[in-house]
Amino acid sequence: MYFTHADEIWDAHPNLRALVVVTDNVLGAEQGHQRIKKLAEDIDRRQTAAAEAEMPEIAAWREAFARMGLKPTQYRCASEALLRRYRKSKEMPSFHPLVDYLNYVSMAFGTPIAAFDMSKVAEGIEVRPATGSETYLTFQGESENPAEGEVVFADPEGYAHSRRWTYRQSGKSVVSPETDRVLIVSEAHHAAAAEDLAAMEAELRGGLVDLGVRIVTTAMIDPSHRRLDFSYS
Repeated sequence: MYFTHADEIWDAHPNLRALVVVTDNVLGAEQGHQRIKKLAEDIDRRQTAAAEAEMPEIAAWREAFARMGLKPTQYRCASEALLRRYRKSKEMPSFHPLVDYLNYVSMAFGTPIAAFDMSKVAEGIEVRPATGSETYLTFQGESENPAEGEVVFADPEGYAHSRRWTYRQSGKSVVSPETDRVLIVSEAHHAAAAEDLAAMEAELRGGLVDLGVRIVTTAMIDPSHRRLDFSYS
């Protein structure tokens, strides 16, 4: 299997950096209450210091969305949407032990995190402009076709596993109670992206172990290392 970005993405977004984490044993995941409590403290400090739009991680994603012709206040990257929701209620609904933990990691670092059930993905994922023929399944089970040129997470069978890049994932590959193997991807564009993603990797290495999830491999994606090939033993 693989994860990669198309050349068109690098041409348009040369500051892009990504962290990719391949995991299994997700069926055995347990709630990471202590990790989430610590991350919540980090989130509170972040939100006390700045509004979402002023955070460098979010501002860089807003610029990326603007370059794609999207209004940043209409289409927000996943981490901004989570932070805005959390600011209002100081709590998040529980979906799945892994997803719950990753949502808090995303907010603590201000950076979108996607998690894909790899049993629902054919061969691998390429982040690329859509051709317009891809199928995107909503969480309500409806099918949509992303517009030509829209950035999507696509597999070779023509499924779009996200829309508008980091705006919304697909219901097809969402993590569920039956999920055992998950691909975790976090992408950033801000100046300190490489350093912050390295810190996120350290958090995930500890946090995923605490949850009982096994890390198969990790990789940093940048212009000199654009693709990760991986397999499950």
